[in-house]
Amino acid sequence: MSNLNTVMSQAAAAGTAPDGAWDLSYAYFDDPFGWDVSTAVYLSKSFSVAGQETGTRGVSLSPDGTKMYIVGLTGDDVNQYTLSTPFLVSSATYVQNFSVSSQEPSPSSVFFKPDGTKMYISGTSSDRVNEYDLSTAWDVSTASYLQNLSVTPQVNGVFIRSDGLKMYTVDSSTDRVYEYDLSTAWDVTTASVLQNLSVGAQESTPEGLSFKSDGTKMFVLGNTGDDVTEYDLSTAWDISTATVSTTFSVSGQDSNSRGLFIGANGGYMYVVGATAPSTVYQYSLGGFSVASQETTPTDVFFKPDGTEMYIIGTTGDDVNQYSLSTAWDTSTATYTRVFDTGTQTTAPQALFFKPDGTTLYTTGSSTDAVAQWSMSTPWDISSTAYVQSFSVSAQETAPQAVSFKPDGTKMYILGSTGDDVNEYDLSTAWDVTSASYLQNFSVSAQDTVPLGLFFKGDGTKMYIAGSATNSVYEYDLSTAWDVSSASFLQSFSVADQDTGPTGVFFKEDGTQMFMIGAVSDKVFTYSLGVQE
Repeated sequence: MSNLNTVMSQAAAAGTAPDGAWDLSYAYFDDPFGWDVSTAVYLSKSFSVAGQETGTRGVSLSPDGTKMYIVGLTGDDVNQYTLSTPFLVSSATYVQNFSVSSQEPSPSSVFFKPDGTKMYISGTSSDRVNEYDLSTAWDVSTASYLQNLSVTPQVNGVFIRSDGLKMYTVDSSTDRVYEYDLSTAWDVTTASVLQNLSVGAQESTPEGLSFKSDGTKMFVLGNTGDDVTEYDLSTAWDISTATVSTTFSVSGQDSNSRGLFIGANGGYMYVVGATAPSTVYQYSLGGFSVASQETTPTDVFFKPDGTEMYIIGTTGDDVNQYSLSTAWDTSTATYTRVFDTGTQTTAPQALFFKPDGTTLYTTGSSTDAVAQWSMSTPWDISSTAYVQSFSVSAQETAPQAVSFKPDGTKMYILGSTGDDVNEYDLSTAWDVTSASYLQNFSVSAQDTVPLGLFFKGDGTKMYIAGSATNSVYEYDLSTAWDVSSASFLQSFSVADQDTGPTGVFFKEDGTQMFMIGAVSDKVFTYSLGVQE
């Protein structure tokens, strides 16, 4: 985890909001299930690189997810791609390549320094790790060969710690991972072998290698089993302390898996396979699965203190409730009960609770109405009873989200027919039958399939989750709660976790964001604040 909790405590003591709260430019994946391959879900997103390389061996991405690199045996080069949607492999476009054949005729992996100014190529012909300088960061056309480290035996994959003082290689001929110390950061000629670890009991042909950013987990991709094995390291970065944690099969996508890359915050995984056509496959890691209750989740909502979570979905046409033993920590969530929305809300898309938990609101794309329910026991959906409904069909025939001003005098409906947010005044607070349409605000310039809606508690910010570009969008409202005063500010891609985001929710202080996706059927956690 990051140092965000410390920052929050300090900010609370000073009476100020933590740096980055409510600001999507500070958002990052910070999920309690991150770096856990047992949570991996194939996103049905892939990209063929056969036009450039038919003998793929390695894959790497830039930290911002806008660039991807592939190496292979056919071209003996590094192929660079641009991702128009960060981290979304299916949005890749080929840009250029750089030949490494003079140093390595059988390149097996590619690795970059975090700032993109150095590139490392391993290979099985020369049995070397080759080091290159890039005069323009992340631009392989500016690469120049610098030096190499000869390794015995061969090297199939390479990984270097973020400070450049530790290097790890994996070898398929000995089924071992090797650990090196570098006396000069990022200078492979200063590397010396410290120790090695056999992974043969799990994989007889290890090809790819990655580590969790804090060094407490190691991941090995195998060509024999076509799976990724996760190891726990009781001492960070010390492979002698590794024990097997879990294994995830990628054979359903490729039976000749060769290269592995896991993103810096452990939220996404890429596997490259050599089965024709050579393809990169994308997986999400992390998230709290609700698939046992709902396989088409459409929205998520939390009790203000973070101890209860609610999921609505169209498979069961119901609301599912979960209790969190640790507030806002989805890893502590336990399913407790369900409530059927019945004929009042069919194909349910969204839910919203009155702040005291005594009233529930739901909306569905089939009924084109907001249903109002009372709860005799606050926050307990098993005590729910139908009260009344209000049709929004005059403004929106496919309502996707519903939200209210905290005093109940305004209601907002997000729809995918008009791609807009519709604002209503309620003459009687929290009574939907007293609603009258006021105005709307189009979000079509940002996303043509808007599905999730959330407002900051003071009404000065609005957030939209959209599945057209798999992003959360942030808007400023110059006049609080007046959608006509909204202006688009920025976006944050969630494509590395789920390519079908349907709902978004924020912790009341703006330091955590939760997204639910219909592809993975999971709730993902993000932090907004200063990272370590």
